[in-house]
Amino acid sequence: MIGIRKRPERLAWVVLAALALALFAVGCGSDDSSDNGEALSELGENEGELNLVAWIGYTESGADYPNVDWVTPFEKETGCKVNVKYGATSDEMVQLMRTGQYDGVSASGDATARLVEGGDVAPVNTDLVPNYADVFPGLKDQPYNTFDGVNYGIPHGRGYNLLLYNTDDVKPAPDTWGVAGFDSAASESYKGHVTAYDNPIYIADAALYLQKHNPELNITDPYELDEEQFNAAIDLLKQQREFIGEYWSDALKQISAYENGDSVVGTTWPYQTSVLQTEGEPVEAVLPSEGATGWSDTWMISSQAEHPNCMYAWMNHILKPKVNAEEAVWYGEAPANQKSCALMGDLPAVYGGTPDYCDTIHAADEAFWNQIAFWETPLADCGDDRGDECKTYDEWVQGWTEVKG
Repeated sequence: MIGIRKRPERLAWVVLAALALALFAVGCGSDDSSDNGEALSELGENEGELNLVAWIGYTESGADYPNVDWVTPFEKETGCKVNVKYGATSDEMVQLMRTGQYDGVSASGDATARLVEGGDVAPVNTDLVPNYADVFPGLKDQPYNTFDGVNYGIPHGRGYNLLLYNTDDVKPAPDTWGVAGFDSAASESYKGHVTAYDNPIYIADAALYLQKHNPELNITDPYELDEEQFNAAIDLLKQQREFIGEYWSDALKQISAYENGDSVVGTTWPYQTSVLQTEGEPVEAVLPSEGATGWSDTWMISSQAEHPNCMYAWMNHILKPKVNAEEAVWYGEAPANQKSCALMGDLPAVYGGTPDYCDTIHAADEAFWNQIAFWETPLADCGDDRGDECKTYDEWVQGWTEVKG
């Protein structure tokens, strides 16, 4: 089992970098807390606008699905007009945030450390987010949202990657990632119609498979790979490449690929599954026997935010019990707010919520979440007696480029 481990000592360098930037800003005489790296001490008037970088499905405004909307109520209540730029990958989100044009981002764990290291985000004063008090304890003070004891964001929810398959084409129903190109024999029938996530962090999915099927590699954490382990994962991904019809990074493009039959099996997010099933497509999604990688996304505020009060209002809004329930069910993840679970059966029919939704998705089951390998930024420090022998994120990027050719 892969646990969620708190190891702030590994991330101390991130905080030191952010602190250095903060001291530089203070030395320059800035009195804007979003410039000097300090959390706001109190809220002021909302600025009337909010610019976000987000995963698709996190900021529904009724534009695509008229009855799915938690942005419009926020705008009416706060006067903050929401503008959203969707990021297809964590790498893209990091680059967008570094432009300084956005107030906040829904960052996954493979982006949060990079954003803190780069001084792109500021600490968050959780006292100014009243609904934070109701967040599941298992989501608070984690390595992907807290650095050296300092909170750098507000939990949004958590979920895990799934194996999506067309029930008409993929038989029998699969229960292993092997059918998605990791096992040649099991994948032969679907050659050219397998899909995989187009991102270096996907190397962890191959490592997770190897952890189960090649125990001699001694992989204990799919984000802490030494040279032998890393090379084994790269070799497996090169094998998978022969079966891939399409690598995806855009959720909407993956939906289209399943709709037109170009893709019949592969890794996905719950959002695509929800949309395809809502549209009547013959698909199902399962958590395979090897487990899965996953995410616990964090709303982070830019260190250059022009609209910090609206950003704080948004972070509190997304944690309102009803809003968090709507978002969680629509996206197919577990809510961050404990109080959301009691509302799941009362949501409008379009969301598809059921009274037992939180039980089904293990919202409060920490033993279950300990089996999910949440995205992290790979570092040289292996976190054990191997020392600095593990591959860094930059090396993961190079490896992924080699896989795709």
